[in-house]
Amino acid sequence: MRRTRCDGSTTVSNSVVIVRSVNQTVSEFIGVYDADSTLVGEVSYWIGTRLGRTHCSLCDLTHGMFTQKNEWKSCSRNLSVPFRTFHRNDAPNDVLDVAQGAFPLVLARHGEELKVILTSAELEAFQSSTLQFGNWLKAYLENQSPTS
Repeated sequence: MRRTRCDGSTTVSNSVVIVRSVNQTVSEFIGVYDADSTLVGEVSYWIGTRLGRTHCSLCDLTHGMFTQKNEWKSCSRNLSVPFRTFHRNDAPNDVLDVAQGAFPLVLARHGEELKVILTSAELEAFQSSTLQFGNWLKAYLENQSPTS
């Protein structure tokens, strides 16, 4: 299958991803990491991942060992709407209400409504492929399946 990369170039892949259809325009994506933003939280997460005790599939998609992945920076810049990220301890109340403690996840804001568009299991299915994640988000915005 032919896929368009976040930067507009094309790649070939045989994986299949399903996009849910929505009626209202998306004004932003919101990702919530399964980690805390405090210094203790960040260090605990980093150590926990190295010891195999902690895991956040959204973190794997957007970050390398210490910083944001360059590929994610490019993908997020090329989305037509902002992609804001929060940690579970600093997310706004409306986001926490919709998340109901199920982290990590990605939500889309449609007007005044927030909808969960990717759960932890669905994020895990990207297998840390930032390219596939970015393409899925772009296809969601275009309201068409990325498998065509």
